[in-house]
Amino acid sequence: MNKEVERTVERLYRSHYGKMVAGVLSRYPDLGLETTEDLVQDAYTVALTEWAREGIPNNPPGWIYIVIRNRAINRLKADKKMWVEIGAGDAVLGCAKGEAASSIEELNLQEQVVDDEQLRLLFACAHPDLSPKVQVVITLKYVINLKVEAIARALGMTVDGIDKLLLRARKKIREEKIFLVEPAAAGLVHRLPIVHKIIYLIYNEGYKPALGEAILREELCGEALLLNKALLDNGLGDRATAALHALMLFNAARFGARFGPAGELLDLEDQNRELWSKPLIMMGCDHLRRAGGIDVGGTETGVVKGMGTEFNGGGVRGLGRGASNDITDMDMGRVITTYHYEAAIAWVHCTAKSWLLTEWRLISMLYERLLERGPNPFVELSYAIALFYAGQRTTAFTILHRLLQMQAMNQYYLLNATLGKLYLLEGHFSRSKEFYSRALGQTALVSEQEFIRRKMEQIKE
Repeated sequence: MNKEVERTVERLYRSHYGKMVAGVLSRYPDLGLETTEDLVQDAYTVALTEWAREGIPNNPPGWIYIVIRNRAINRLKADKKMWVEIGAGDAVLGCAKGEAASSIEELNLQEQVVDDEQLRLLFACAHPDLSPKVQVVITLKYVINLKVEAIARALGMTVDGIDKLLLRARKKIREEKIFLVEPAAAGLVHRLPIVHKIIYLIYNEGYKPALGEAILREELCGEALLLNKALLDNGLGDRATAALHALMLFNAARFGARFGPAGELLDLEDQNRELWSKPLIMMGCDHLRRAGGIDVGGTETGVVKGMGTEFNGGGVRGLGRGASNDITDMDMGRVITTYHYEAAIAWVHCTAKSWLLTEWRLISMLYERLLERGPNPFVELSYAIALFYAGQRTTAFTILHRLLQMQAMNQYYLLNATLGKLYLLEGHFSRSKEFYSRALGQTALVSEQEFIRRKMEQIKE
């Protein structure tokens, strides 16, 4: 098999699988999810064979889309009832034996249609007749093509739980014909919050994949950023969209420093901040300003105001307590979302000149605001870490050990690794080794396992 063809098809599968499914399902919804997935899979198999013999076409995504479309039409023709219902208005584009049309202009048009339809499918997956969890799962599965294991980790569920959820979702979608019903303009506003959640989960899965040696899948993070940017560019986003974009940009800015010269995973305090992307940080600042409710000043002279105190080097303002469940900028009357707070936390990290100059007290206060929105053990973990570095060590350990009483958190790699690190810093070496040993068996990522082993080497017996 031609290696160049294999690499091209593999790359296209990762980047365009969801777009292909979206385009075909949007045009021919009667095919159903499973049939469409089969057609898409078959088309990639055809590409491997045809391109090895004929060469890679000028527009590979368009070539594959045409093959899928032709096979979809043939499948519909085989079911006369469905073919009559769609009006048989689409003729096969003059292709024989799986070969795609030769018109470059038409192939370019098809690729653009596919890109547009992926965004439409994103909103379609946020159908109000589906539960929020189902909305997220079917998007990760059918739009982004995440593996079940990755979806399970992202949502804190078991693989068996995801399989059962998908089975019920397919049944509901098939029987009630609710999938791919594009909402009207007013409906888009109501679906936007769940779309934000979906995009954020996609980004987080790229930031830390579920399995294997890799600990960063930048293409998945890029997919999330592109989807979110499409919302902004198409006028479908709001302030929360801008805040989410800022958050993702701030985190992406640090990608290049997460690993050392030998490819080893590094703690934040050990990263070379010169490798952080200043352009991405500035773009993040711009989007955080657009988000409203939080003002971001310059990294040299900005001042953080709010919550009864001031910090040099800040720039976040208006984080007072609201009277309702939402936290509102009392001066501007604008709702501040969780994405605003998370982006503000990431901003404080990105604009700190060094680890020692990080404003941990401010960060802990921002996490406190997040927890006011509702209990979240993962936010509590980050809150405890911030408290530790802000000097409130006893409170930090109290929170961390309380989290250990929760079954899911007790088995969470990062909680045990955190306790191992903090006990090491406190000089409690036996306790540090105990928690690092537990964490070692709780992660499937090779980079994280090696990271823990390096930490355990620092423990003095």
